[in-house]
Amino acid sequence: QDDCSEFRSQFEAGGRLSCTRENAPVRDASGKQHTNKCLMCAEKFKKEAQRGGGTLQRNKVPPSERTKQVRC
Repeated sequence: QDDCSEFRSQFEAGGRLSCTRENAPVRDASGKQHTNKCLMCAEKFKKEAQRGGGTLQRNKVPPSERTKQVRC
């Protein structure tokens, strides 16, 4: 189950997610506490981006395709 499914459509290409500052503490699967669910998901998306997989991989151009791009 994806606890962050409601935020996946809101994240930006760099794995960034704009969150409010509301104080509604939640814990992730590892037990770490976060200020609110959005901030928890933002951290999750950032980790996925750093690993180069998960959510963000769908939006990236594969390395083999990058070399084919022509700059004007």
